[in-house]
Amino acid sequence: MNWAGLLQNVLVMVHLSQIICGSVQFSVPEEQEAGIRVGTLGKDFSPPYRLLTQEYLWMDKNTGDLYTTEQKMDREALCPEDTKAAECIIPHNAIVGPLGDLIQFHVVVEDVNDNAPHFENSEIQLSVPEDVAVGTGILLDDQAQDRDVGRNGELRYHLKGSDGVFSLTVEKGAVIMLVVQRALDRETRDRYQMTLVATDCGSDLLSATVTLTVKVTDVNDNCPRFISDSPRSVVVTGDTRRDSVVAQVRATDADLGPNAAITYSLSPKVSERAKKLFSLDSHSGHIRLTEDLQSDSAEELVLRVLASSHHCPPADTQVTVSVLPTASQVPSIKIGFIAEHENQTIVLPENQPPTILGLLELGGDRGFEGMSLIIEGEVPFSLSPQNGKYLLSTSKPLDYEMKSEYHISVVVSRPSAEGFVSTSSRRVIRVLVVDVNDNAPKFFQSHYQLEVEENNQPGTPLLRVRASDADSGQNGRVTYRLGKHAATIFKMDRVTGQLSVAIPLDREQQDVHTLTVLARDSGSPPLESVATVSIRVLDQNDNVPVFLTPHFIFFIPENVPPLAQVGKVGVADPDEGVNGNVEVRVVNSSGPFVMDNALGTLRCTTNVDRETEDRYELHLLASDNGHPSPLTSVARVTIFVEDVNDNQPKVILPNSNLSCLTVSPQTMAGTMVTKIYATDEDSGLNSEITYTIAAQEPAHHSSLFRLDSRSGNITLAQRLLGTDLGMHHLFIVVSDGGKPSPLHTTVWVNLLVNETMEPCHLDSVPRSLPYRLAQTPSEAPICEMEVGTASYAQLILIVGLGMMLASICVFVVTAVLYLKQKKGALQQNRSRHVEDDIPLRLKEKYYSDE
Repeated sequence: MNWAGLLQNVLVMVHLSQIICGSVQFSVPEEQEAGIRVGTLGKDFSPPYRLLTQEYLWMDKNTGDLYTTEQKMDREALCPEDTKAAECIIPHNAIVGPLGDLIQFHVVVEDVNDNAPHFENSEIQLSVPEDVAVGTGILLDDQAQDRDVGRNGELRYHLKGSDGVFSLTVEKGAVIMLVVQRALDRETRDRYQMTLVATDCGSDLLSATVTLTVKVTDVNDNCPRFISDSPRSVVVTGDTRRDSVVAQVRATDADLGPNAAITYSLSPKVSERAKKLFSLDSHSGHIRLTEDLQSDSAEELVLRVLASSHHCPPADTQVTVSVLPTASQVPSIKIGFIAEHENQTIVLPENQPPTILGLLELGGDRGFEGMSLIIEGEVPFSLSPQNGKYLLSTSKPLDYEMKSEYHISVVVSRPSAEGFVSTSSRRVIRVLVVDVNDNAPKFFQSHYQLEVEENNQPGTPLLRVRASDADSGQNGRVTYRLGKHAATIFKMDRVTGQLSVAIPLDREQQDVHTLTVLARDSGSPPLESVATVSIRVLDQNDNVPVFLTPHFIFFIPENVPPLAQVGKVGVADPDEGVNGNVEVRVVNSSGPFVMDNALGTLRCTTNVDRETEDRYELHLLASDNGHPSPLTSVARVTIFVEDVNDNQPKVILPNSNLSCLTVSPQTMAGTMVTKIYATDEDSGLNSEITYTIAAQEPAHHSSLFRLDSRSGNITLAQRLLGTDLGMHHLFIVVSDGGKPSPLHTTVWVNLLVNETMEPCHLDSVPRSLPYRLAQTPSEAPICEMEVGTASYAQLILIVGLGMMLASICVFVVTAVLYLKQKKGALQQNRSRHVEDDIPLRLKEKYYSDE
């Protein structure tokens, strides 16, 4: 048996099982910006790492950290089939470890609320019968859709503009029912227009709207009824011919269409005589004679007329027909039309002032003294007697919208013991009121307000305005248009009043649009009315934060205190609300810098040392708080650390205060004996070094040695003498050029003038010598400062005594001059008072001299 091969297979299987069992899973929200850390394979696998597919993720080969790429992950695009599933899982393969193991891990793309609900149609239309019971629910098939999942895709609905007539209920299974809350009456209102709003349940709510129109359909819930103008009694002469129209009954039904159809008929209780003489048109209500009347005697016939419709008890009215005998007729009423008329009907435009319509008179075979004409009922007409005749006129302007047709019943009255009584002779005059354009269209609302998100689709419908006109025909036909100052991006449908926008709106350019809408009728001249529409544009996160400059350059001195301000960082976002709230943070930098967003400044968290690092490069990432995903931008920052004189010069040569150098007495003057070399870690003036001999021992009137302040070279200043043999100590001060005060370092240079050139060495540092530096007296040794201070005090005392002696001399000279001038003045002006002895000019001179 091949035990080695078997062992190898077992190890391979164990290795594969570890790979399979060790697979990991990461979660990342969709639509993330580039550079967002998703997770790491470094916790489970050893380096190196290599990701096989880098479309949406890239991997750091050393750490195994996973980051998002420039290509954003759209959950709805990556998992279109499983958009509503619980998880969208994308498998990835990677090679890890020194042996190059192949592993597979899963990335769960989490949903964010980046999809607003949407309706398939812009309007939902429903028809509801007016007799629907209160509490009845009507199913809404047109539901909104949302591609997000979970709470982001869960929708809630509510109504706007229902006036409490309708409400919504959502049953299990997302079944939306429109519930009737109040009784409907088509004859009162035949249409309801509302807005159905669908809102998701994400952390940042997104919504969509659709117009919901409910048309109330007619049911046969109204019965016919006879109008008040329908005649109740008529008079016909005994010689009236066949087919003559005796009267017309009229009934109305408030319903529509077939439900409003009325059928007229005579009651079965009508006498046989009446049935023989009269016929009734079942549709028009005309009562006609079926044969010629040839009656020499008076007769009254009662016709009971029924008006019937489906499912209604018939309405009834009674028409009494009085037949006058041929030989004994009552006076007839003749009319001569003055106003416009057609087929014995007066046609009169509305709103006319009191107008004469016609001239009426009594007619017959013999005179009818004492009889007169009167108008029955309350109608806006009057009769005025004029020379035995009567002028018929309107008593006030007629209004077509209130009543479009009048039937004036004129009867003959005769005197009696009880006064005037009406006879059976009458005439009905029909007056048609013609509509004129006296009503302007009236908007249902004088001010419309709506909100719309920016970046809308071109041609998006916004709202529909509606206006009504009480006039009829062309006078009541309304068209719509926008005011002349309205932006051209808005369009208005002339017929329907639908307002739409042709291009996407931009809130950053204009956040409120106010439009004037005009409704005009088609009358002559046309009348119009005005309404305003206010459109508030809602913000979307469509603008990235913008830095004032792509590259900020700042200078700071080293050793600044913690949290010192480095510089102002200007960034702006034209969006509003959370979409415009910008937060800046430092990225891609290990330097001690942090962003103070409250003040908009970059700060240094700790001390910086120019000698350690004199320049920092970092990047600032500005991110807004917009939704559904924040927008970012990056700026570069360069910070130069300015030098501060914080380092003393460091002496390199000599390397010790105990160092000693032997100098031969035969050394020629001008020969370089030794050299001092020092360095300074600062820069610029702070690092420029000068060398000074502060003191020497033994002291000489003139120094044997000369020091070059720049190079540090020490040369022999003069020829050595026998008296110069021995040890010479030079106390050297090494200074930098820092401002405002330099820093110093001291060193001893020990020179032994000796005939033999044997090496010399000191056992102890020479004692300190007093010295004074002219540049910085505050830094001189205490003893030297005390000597200097005493000398300075003596000098001040001497100068003070000298000034006192000079003042005494000036005073004596002035007094002598004054006495001489006074004596001369007394001789010239003895009569003058003593206080006038010195002239003003002389006083001015003396005073000026003083």
